[in-house]
Amino acid sequence: MSTAIDIAAVGMVTAVGLDAPSSCAAMRARLDGFQETRFTAGNGDLLTGAPVLLPRNWIGEKRLAHMAAAAICEALETVPEARGQTALILCLPEEGRPGRPVRDNRAFLRQIAGIVELVSPANTRIVAHGRPSGHAALDRARHMIAAGEASYVMIAGVDSYLTAVSTSYYLGRKRLLTADNPNGFICGEAAAAILCKKPERGGFRLFGLGLSRELASIYNADDMPLRGDGMTNAYSTAFKETGMEMNKLGYRISDLIGEQFWFKQTALASLRLLRGRHEFQDLWSPGESLGNVGAAVVPLMIGMAWTAARKGYAAGNPVLVEASNDAGACGAAVLAARAA
Repeated sequence: MSTAIDIAAVGMVTAVGLDAPSSCAAMRARLDGFQETRFTAGNGDLLTGAPVLLPRNWIGEKRLAHMAAAAICEALETVPEARGQTALILCLPEEGRPGRPVRDNRAFLRQIAGIVELVSPANTRIVAHGRPSGHAALDRARHMIAAGEASYVMIAGVDSYLTAVSTSYYLGRKRLLTADNPNGFICGEAAAAILCKKPERGGFRLFGLGLSRELASIYNADDMPLRGDGMTNAYSTAFKETGMEMNKLGYRISDLIGEQFWFKQTALASLRLLRGRHEFQDLWSPGESLGNVGAAVVPLMIGMAWTAARKGYAAGNPVLVEASNDAGACGAAVLAARAA
């Protein structure tokens, strides 16, 4: 079923800003939140990370709960009528991911609900697929709105790779950016939220969505050639729902975290689908400023596109937002700003 929904408001907490306007302005200016952390790179050097600089020194799950709550509250500020009639879909890290910063999903959800007082935990869903969680959440949100289960759906993502277990694990697999490994990512953390509702005139709208899986994932890339089938299929499904070809796309935003694998995947999807005459299609990535922010990235990228469209600096219209995870899950969403 293809069901369009509008993005009514957004919120962010990142390493370059504690709200969406400041975060988006910093990313547009190519500023970053990279700094030395307390974690070591094994050679005596300190690891570079992108921590969120919160006004209070919360730690652990309490820290992440306050980040998520702040993003949700920001999204509700401009749509106060949504309070009390909003369902929540929470995007979290993959189950079993080494160093996963959330131990108990439901207990964590109760922490957020206690801060925001938005909804009861019973009126919530959890999607724990890491970076592409937001795409699965969008699919669930549009069906909930179409079925009349909720007038508004808040999709919120929060994640952090800045834990001792995470840094040790990814260092051991040579996946972190260090002085002797240029093919790695920077550990980051962030929270982001988008408020979804029924389409109205002049909205920023989700038109197409594609979900797929790449068999040649990053951990078995040595055994299978990377053809980009998963992302290509996700693109194709999203374009089919919109009734457009890729050459009509304005630009893309991708969760490129720094490793070559993800750039190859994105390039292959474009090479296999882009046909005919087309304008230059820019490629944005929050990873340039924030590092790897995991499950927060899709709401964050949609927030980037929403802000760019409202402020008039978008690199085109429509925009495709893509994400994938280490296990091969891929998602692509086509969104466009509509004239009033």
